[in-house]
Amino acid sequence: HTYGITSDPLTQFACVFSALIHDADHTGVPNSQLIKENSSLAKIYKDKSVAEQNSVDLCWDLLMDSNFDDLRTAIYSTVDEKKRFRQLAVNSVMATDIMDKDLKVLRNNRWDKAFTEGARGHESKVDAVDRKATIVIEHLIQASDVSHTMQHWHIYRKWNARLFEELYRAFVEGRSDKDPSEFWYKGEMGFFDFYIIPLAKKLKDCGVFGVSSDEYLNYAMKNRQEWEDRGLEVVAGLMKETQAKLLSEKKATEAAPMVEFKL
Repeated sequence: HTYGITSDPLTQFACVFSALIHDADHTGVPNSQLIKENSSLAKIYKDKSVAEQNSVDLCWDLLMDSNFDDLRTAIYSTVDEKKRFRQLAVNSVMATDIMDKDLKVLRNNRWDKAFTEGARGHESKVDAVDRKATIVIEHLIQASDVSHTMQHWHIYRKWNARLFEELYRAFVEGRSDKDPSEFWYKGEMGFFDFYIIPLAKKLKDCGVFGVSSDEYLNYAMKNRQEWEDRGLEVVAGLMKETQAKLLSEKKATEAAPMVEFKL
């Protein structure tokens, strides 16, 4: 019922590796801003999944370093295994780019083909199982990316606050046109309704996670209700805390003594 995932250590480690590296070297702003700024990364990756491709390239190069010879030997032992591991890692990290409309359409089509009744057509049983495994892994890494929304309210609040601070800093620094406090409450409601809860339902529908999927969905729905009830109060607190933190940092910087360097 896991489409071979639980009996394949290479696939399992590819999922862990992808979750570990997927935001490496993140700059604190979304791909749309990197593209708008015409950054060097946006040029390199031709405005497609900029941050995600950068994370993969940096971490793959690091994995290839001689310091990790033993680790690589433990992950794969043949050229084919290395190729499969890289394909799994790349595909998983790319799945975390949920803002790319083209990639979203492709993923939705794959899901429909894999799990919609009677959609298999002339596809072989092996290909059908591989397709299901692929789409399950994509949704698993997406769920990992936003896992705080499917855990206890205090966990959700902790990471929600950190994301708010990151986006508010970008706004203050002129790297975003939008003050997050103006859309945070309604934005989170929409995020739960149109992404988090549907994602949790897919995890349940695919059948891979057994009764654990009920827990993910229940936490998501509880957090959504809690946010509806307390979100406005939370946003006001986030704004107050973040502004105070930035002000404190500014004062500390201004109070720092000047250092003279003599040649």
